[in-house]
Amino acid sequence: MYQLGIDIGSTTIKAALIKVQRDDAQCTKEVIATAYERHNAAPAVVGSKMLKKMLASVESQKSKDRPSDSKLKGEEKISVAITGSVGMGYATRLGVPFVQEVIAAAEVVKQMYPEVHTLVDIGGEDSKMIFFEPGRVPDMRMNGNCAGGTGAFIDQTATLLGVDVTEINGLAAKAEHVYPIASRCGVFSKTDIQNLISRSVSKEDIAASMLNAVSMQVVSALARGTEILPKVLLCGGPFAYIPELRKHLQKAMGVGEENIVLPQYSQFVPAIGTALLSMKDGCTMFDFTHARTLFDNTDDRTADLTHTLPPLFKNEEEYQEWVKSKNLIHVPVNQSVSPQDGLFFLGVDSGSTTTKIVLLDDEGKLVYKDYCYNNGNSYDAFLGALQRMHEALGDDVEIAGSCSTGYGEQLLKTAFRLDYGIVETMAHFTAAKAMLPEVSFVLDIGGQDMKAIFVENGSIRRIEINEACSSGCGSFIMTFAKQLGYEVGEFAKMATLAQHPYDLGTRCTVFMNSKVKQAMREGAKIEDIAAGFSYSVIKNCLYKVMKLQSFDELGDHIMVQGGTFRNHSVVRALELLTGKDVQFSPIPELMGAYGCALHALRRKGGTL
Repeated sequence: MYQLGIDIGSTTIKAALIKVQRDDAQCTKEVIATAYERHNAAPAVVGSKMLKKMLASVESQKSKDRPSDSKLKGEEKISVAITGSVGMGYATRLGVPFVQEVIAAAEVVKQMYPEVHTLVDIGGEDSKMIFFEPGRVPDMRMNGNCAGGTGAFIDQTATLLGVDVTEINGLAAKAEHVYPIASRCGVFSKTDIQNLISRSVSKEDIAASMLNAVSMQVVSALARGTEILPKVLLCGGPFAYIPELRKHLQKAMGVGEENIVLPQYSQFVPAIGTALLSMKDGCTMFDFTHARTLFDNTDDRTADLTHTLPPLFKNEEEYQEWVKSKNLIHVPVNQSVSPQDGLFFLGVDSGSTTTKIVLLDDEGKLVYKDYCYNNGNSYDAFLGALQRMHEALGDDVEIAGSCSTGYGEQLLKTAFRLDYGIVETMAHFTAAKAMLPEVSFVLDIGGQDMKAIFVENGSIRRIEINEACSSGCGSFIMTFAKQLGYEVGEFAKMATLAQHPYDLGTRCTVFMNSKVKQAMREGAKIEDIAAGFSYSVIKNCLYKVMKLQSFDELGDHIMVQGGTFRNHSVVRALELLTGKDVQFSPIPELMGAYGCALHALRRKGGTL
């Protein structure tokens, strides 16, 4: 017979199949098949394909080995159990046992590696350490809500460096220095890493520094002063695929190479342990035919969702009608410009994650625009944008006035001798008022900040900005979209058509991980989670940043700006939550730079 263990984690789904053979003398158990896939927030869909492929391969091999056996028609029995941070809901629906991850990992040590005294497991969003002592119950420890010291921490660093996570090991192996990085929280580590990038620290050194930070976090958070005794078994995908992580952890633990145990199937240890524990009393036995289709009827679970919000749009038709209704704000464009046509005015918005430039002619018409990620280097990003502008328009373009705003305002103003610098709120207000003269409220959401500008009688009455927390900002959505395996544009489009948006609340970026896992356990579809993020962004603005007493404070002429509002689902969430009509320009991500260019134009005496 066979025993199947399925590990549904926050980012991946793993399966391990064990073949059990008994004779008069002994019982042997052998791992004969494994499978590993990223599920991109669709565990049932990916799991269904994975099981079909894995079990079909096993059956095919059995047929070759024993062509005359009558039990090759899918009739042999399989016991099944599930583990993982997302696995409990699926175990309940399928009527199979659920095994806690640390229990599963401990069972592998008990049955297969009795010489091990310490087990360290790093997963996508959790980490575990188990201490074994003869005659005592294993001491099991897991990280809490914080994702520091986990695979997600490594994924995030790869995103910041602009490399695939598979490149991290090769980079770290070439490092010359290790720098301190805050590993307790993904938000704080991001600040440290961006600081290293801005200082032109090599990707190799940053990769190694991050792996060192992960190792230090695992040891300090989980060992908590307990002596780590050899031998030490390492398991989990990061250890399997990133040998440099193993080196840094060995150093942090003070354990030599000879005392490290890396199992052949290290990334499958919880799945193997779950398989070993699948033969519980009264467990359901499946034949191969039914086991292959185990997940086929578990994807559409919308009737079971308990934390849902109204859909943003009923259907595609309603969405398209809404888009048409928003084409009210026009940006004048000069499409036939040449360098000899006159004077031009440059505006640059050097933000925390992106750099935007806008070039206007002396009538205020848009001549050129550029948007790029700065990767922590505002200077080079702006220089590259200028070079692209001159390549497009020619080197004879005469810049009569220039202005900067944003995080890099003073740096660029000084380095490139720009004429003016203005604060972001004024840049965004200037742009909004130019496009919507009667504007009563401006909401700008950038990469790591948000600004709420209340307007009365054509002047700014009050300004609210977010403080230390970056939840609800552009990088918040971008991080989760990439973490779930989608580009931001694709993620946004799915959100507009979700029929059961999942209520994710207004939690911190780190704690939001647990809400996303809860949504996946309940069977929420990826589009429902994406729409939930759109609602979450706006709820964060309304209830945590602006602290509104009444939506009447916003007035009736609302303008939204910033790259986040290229996501129509976020705009629509604001409308539904406030009951207000909301307007946005065709260039919401460029409004800060547009306001700067207008400021330079007016100060230099243009005809506008």
